[in-house]
Amino acid sequence: MSIKPLNVLGLMSGASLDDMRLALISTDGIDIYNVFSTRQILFPDEMREKIRAVYGKKITDEKYQTQIEDVEAELTDFVVRLIEETVVEFDERIDLIGLEGPSICFEPQNQFTYQLGKGREVATQTSIRTVTHFHNADILNGGLGQPIFASYYNALAQDLVKPVTFINIGGITDVTWIGHYGEIYGFDCGPGNSLIDDWMLKHAGVLMDYNGKSAAMGIVNEKIVAQMMKQPFFAKYPPKIAARDAFNDKVEHLEGLSIQDGAATVTAFVSESIAYSLALYLPEMPAQAILCGGGSQNPTLARFIRQKLKDMHIETLSAQDAGLSVDTAQGVAFLAARRIYGLPITFPTTTGVPTPLTGGEIYEKE
Repeated sequence: MSIKPLNVLGLMSGASLDDMRLALISTDGIDIYNVFSTRQILFPDEMREKIRAVYGKKITDEKYQTQIEDVEAELTDFVVRLIEETVVEFDERIDLIGLEGPSICFEPQNQFTYQLGKGREVATQTSIRTVTHFHNADILNGGLGQPIFASYYNALAQDLVKPVTFINIGGITDVTWIGHYGEIYGFDCGPGNSLIDDWMLKHAGVLMDYNGKSAAMGIVNEKIVAQMMKQPFFAKYPPKIAARDAFNDKVEHLEGLSIQDGAATVTAFVSESIAYSLALYLPEMPAQAILCGGGSQNPTLARFIRQKLKDMHIETLSAQDAGLSVDTAQGVAFLAARRIYGLPITFPTTTGVPTPLTGGEIYEKE
């Protein structure tokens, strides 16, 4: 099979369970030749609540099967509408779709994972070949199933000073380290937006700490941060992953704080967990750290991280300042192209899988 660039539309919903990100790129799964569009679409309130209501539930459990199937059908229709709107909006022919729907159950120890989104239905309704469920092959072969974007970050890092680390702050934060000779190392390092979002939703009735304003007005309780850092996850050596609710038991320490002080403290916890993980678990300290993901748009969180990493003599840049267009939806599109060409997306040093593997289920129009 000859490898040639494809126009790939990637759709990604992360652990925050709040939105769907879209990106249309030209890629062969090795290089990225063009980024046509990247955007974010918030889920309608009712659909977001339905997705959150099935989080942690298994479709194999008869009690929840109908509930999960209903919300999955609704999400699939939502995805199809987004694709149809994109097809109309852009002149470029779309050759391939990559879909990473919300992950509602992730149990690699039981060789089970479930992401919402019917790839076969998407391919049938749009008449475009579709790749979904990128984690399954890795998990079935003994890996942890994520992080999965190491090959994407490696493509972005071609002209960067090495070693370099990408810090992707989604619902959970993961890091990808790339060495002088292209060595790749990655793992989940701790909480991300989800913990901040959950605090704001519970105590302020809003979806997130918009522009980090609440945290900027609050005072960090360092004793609580130190207590929260005692979570056993941080003592585990990579490869390792964290579920969206992995740190919920530590949120109780924030109760009693004001909205602003709680936001400041949980934001400091996220930044502390990143610095701690970089200091302990990377093969070599990076020359640069590139902040990406939704959390990188939070100025207060970004400031906290920069302060921490400055003390470690790491230059911290936003993706934009580094001259990069970085987005997980682009990553999904990139992985879809790699799947078509049989290129690996998970590695022993990222997921613990015994050998590099490709991943993703391919659906054609029926």
